[in-house]
Amino acid sequence: MFKPGSIQSHLSLKDKIFSLDLILFFSILFLGIISFFAMYSTDAGEFAYHTKSHIVRFCVFFSLFIVVSFIKLNFWYNSSTLFYLAILSLLFLVKFFGLSSSGSQRWLDLYFINLQPSELMKVGLILFLAKYYHRISASDVNRPKYLISPLLALIFPVILVITQPDLGTSFLIAAGGVIVVWLAGVKMKFFAYLGIVFLSVAPVAISFLKPYQKSRILTFLDPSRDPLGAGYQITQSKIAIGSGGLFGKGFLNGSQSYLDYLPEKHTDFIFTLFSEEFGFFGSCLILGFYIIITWRMVKIGNISRDIFAKLYCYSFATAFFLYVAVNMGMVLGLIPIVGAPLPILSYGGSSMMAMMLGLGIVMSCKIHKDEPVS
Repeated sequence: MFKPGSIQSHLSLKDKIFSLDLILFFSILFLGIISFFAMYSTDAGEFAYHTKSHIVRFCVFFSLFIVVSFIKLNFWYNSSTLFYLAILSLLFLVKFFGLSSSGSQRWLDLYFINLQPSELMKVGLILFLAKYYHRISASDVNRPKYLISPLLALIFPVILVITQPDLGTSFLIAAGGVIVVWLAGVKMKFFAYLGIVFLSVAPVAISFLKPYQKSRILTFLDPSRDPLGAGYQITQSKIAIGSGGLFGKGFLNGSQSYLDYLPEKHTDFIFTLFSEEFGFFGSCLILGFYIIITWRMVKIGNISRDIFAKLYCYSFATAFFLYVAVNMGMVLGLIPIVGAPLPILSYGGSSMMAMMLGLGIVMSCKIHKDEPVS
């Protein structure tokens, strides 16, 4: 699986540094710095646990991003299958040895971090499928026998994550896999067939949802049905965002945040807190950084030589922006609450690790764009 020299590159350290996409690099860095202030605000203006932990994690995983960027792309190509299988194994271990919290069993205690393997699967599945479609010819992409492996690779982790239960992450993993398959050139008729199957099993699948998951969907359809219960989070989120106006209430002056009306304000609802304090223009600033990061990933895909690098960059860029859209749509009440963190900005070690790893591989595609994978 590994080949001699798969990690070493003919590029010197100086060459690699000068090959960095500086716009992508500094956009990630600036977004991380903004997240420090947002986390400081969630701790009510004190340098407390969440702030300290988030700063340490960002520094560690931003360093990981740089290290991953400098590793030869051929290494990620050759190790993609092993990486996917390792994460799939961790998802199996979660079923038996995972830590439980709030009714979900999603984490493995590794002593130095409570790892959530489902977050890493967002990257692992895209890597695996990008390699798969790199190795087959364009004429074979739509042959039924070549659709079996991608389908199985997508189904297994999604089922394991759904049973944790984590409906939001399972949706994002599935979406990432579907994006790769679509970009690889699979015809729309196969997606239509998949849609028909999904609609056929949806009534059965709904019966397996937890009561709180059903309540979230019903509350999304009618927020007024339980304003003090299932609808409380989204109601308070919309009040906070709306009260921010154009310019916001000012740093550390968010009433909904400081009076603890906002639940999970350091994770899923971090965008709500930021919008209340910095208003519409502050929200546009955050969204602007995400758009720039996505744009640079697409640009890197454009200049990549290999199908593997192109597919990975395009797919991860699309999936990354989808993660952002789902989180923002959730806090704005446009979609049901699914428990999806905002990349880089939200508190959470596993999410931060996965995003920095994924972004690092994109940067590796840029630095090693002239070195073919094999």
